[in-house]
This record gives sequence, structure tokens and C-alpha cells, in this order.
Amino acid sequence: MHVDSFIEDGFVHLKGAFPRALADGCREIIWRDLGADPGDPSTWPGPIAARPDHAEPPFVAAANTPRLHAAFDALVGEDRWTPRTSLGGFVIRFPADEPAVVDGWHVDVSFPGPGSSPDDYLTWRANVSSRDRALLMFFLLSDVGPDDAPTRLRIGSHRHVARVLEPEGEDGLDARELARRADAATAHLPTAQATGRAGDVYLCHPFLVHAGQPHHGTAPRFLAQPKLSPSKPLRLGLPAMSSTPVETAITQAFTH
Repeated sequence: MHVDSFIEDGFVHLKGAFPRALADGCREIIWRDLGADPGDPSTWPGPIAARPDHAEPPFVAAANTPRLHAAFDALVGEDRWTPRTSLGGFVIRFPADEPAVVDGWHVDVSFPGPGSSPDDYLTWRANVSSRDRALLMFFLLSDVGPDDAPTRLRIGSHRHVARVLEPEGEDGLDARELARRADAATAHLPTAQATGRAGDVYLCHPFLVHAGQPHHGTAPRFLAQPKLSPSKPLRLGLPAMSSTPVETAITQAFTH
């Protein structure tokens, strides 16, 4: 576990975080849910399909391997996160040149404000203490190469987003305003792509700016993007020796 690079870059690539066989089992269930045939492109929806939460055994097992739990402890802190009982929502990208709404640079929000609509995620909010989100995660359920619509990650963007959110207090910003400000504050940063093999997981700081992109490959890309929920609120302003990497990254954003 490269904790220093997580603090500096905002993410780590955990290779082989769960067995490939579990990824295969998850895809099989999703194909059935889609009502599509993996061997017949004429049945594929596209360019993008989103599926709701899945809590069948392969999904729960993929989210709870000993390797992942150890990584959660290292980044979020022992007893400071809540085990997953599912693998969250899914985004499946199919070969197509068409962009999608998720292709814009953004930060995932995590809690509803007083004026938020339960059915409109863009009205939800994020704040500097990352209420209700300990990590942003990308579970690769299929092999993802450079042409297979890998998620784009702005390296080090989490620090800039912390500085954007800090003056906004506990209310934070809604998804639309946060996306606008975060994009402007991080457009100069270099970009990484979340490529890898089925069974890999990208563990990201909650404030990491990221975006999708069209699929220029041949095989559909299956991605789960659950959040890791905290069991206790973040503690900001503590010395590095007393804080977790997620907390340290935010605190350092105000002093570096």
C-alpha cells in the first residue's frame, strides 16, 4: 500500500484486490440484468448503461476481501469505516464514440442538503469534512485498457478541491457548483487513466476530480463505483502522526 502516493496523488491502484473469478460472476449477473447477450453486440445497450446496487454473494465477496479491508484500515483508519454489504451502482460502457453526461470533470457528492431532491443526485452536496464518504472507489469488473473508456483521474486534484470546499463550511457545495469550481481549479493538472485487470480496484480520496470518456475498444467495460462510508467523522487539523491518510491529505492542502 503506497500511502504516501495516496496523500500526494489522491489515489492508489490496488492490483488483484479481489479474484478475477468474482469479477466474472458479477458480470454474468449484470448481463442477465441487462437482458443482453455478451456474444451478440446487436443486443447491447449503448453507449452507456447504469445499473443499480447489487448485493448478490459475488458482489459482497468482491467488496470484502482481506486485502481490501487492510487497505481501508491503512487509508481510513481501523474502526473508522463501515463494511460494504453490496457493490454499489455500476456503469457499463459499450464501444461508441458518443460522450455521456458522466464524461465531464466532477467530484462525487455524498449527502443531501435541506433543498436537495432524493431523485436528483446533482442537488446533493459535499463538504470539507467529506461527510458520509471515506473513499471513492472504482472496482474493475473487466479488463480495462487505454481504449476501453478508463476513468480519467486528475492527479493531486483532491488538494485543490479541499481548498475550494474549506470556506463553504458544513453545508459545502452541490454537485453542479462543485463540478464547476473543481474543474476550474484543477484544469492545469496532469491526468492518469484507471486502466487495469478485472479484480483491480482504484482507491481514491473522496475529493479526487475524475471523468469518464467514450469507449473506443471492442469489449464492454464493467465498472462498479461504490463509496466507502465512514463510521466516524473525519478529524481535520491533527498532526500527521495522529491522523489517517485521508485526513492528512486534507489538512496538508491548507498548509502546502
